[in-house]
Amino acid sequence: MSRQLVRNAKERFRLFLSECGRRARVLRDRLRRQPDRIGPSSQFVRGFHYGYWGREARGLELLKEWLSPEQFAQYDAKSYFEVTGCHSGKRYRISHGTSMNIHELDGSGRPRVGWCFAPKGYLVAGDVMLAQKIALETAERSALAVANRFFVPTGPRNTLLQH
Repeated sequence: MSRQLVRNAKERFRLFLSECGRRARVLRDRLRRQPDRIGPSSQFVRGFHYGYWGREARGLELLKEWLSPEQFAQYDAKSYFEVTGCHSGKRYRISHGTSMNIHELDGSGRPRVGWCFAPKGYLVAGDVMLAQKIALETAERSALAVANRFFVPTGPRNTLLQH
């Protein structure tokens, strides 16, 4: 009985993430039809505003519109931003990327454990990070139920070499 409930919850969350990805693509396509909204500051290489770099720029533009001023400043300075889980109140750091880019933080702000989940399909980093932000801020338990957990090294790197 409980396994079936977990399977149902996982499937509902997968559908939720897919819907978040679909909405991000719709919003990104709207931005694409409004080229004046993407200024030169969001171009990675001057004059190279098509293909992959154009999609990447539009994804980051959409992400930045959804970030709070504090998150935007943090992302602009350090290429990551922090969100607070809606159920537990835990803090999570979402780094720029599409996988293995979420770290749960301890009380001191140090990474404690890593989480990996993303919407289905090939999306640029901005779209994936936006879906992760929305999932943690609105459905934290469901997100972590389907996420893969991974170890985050916290101590010195050469502990095995020290005698």
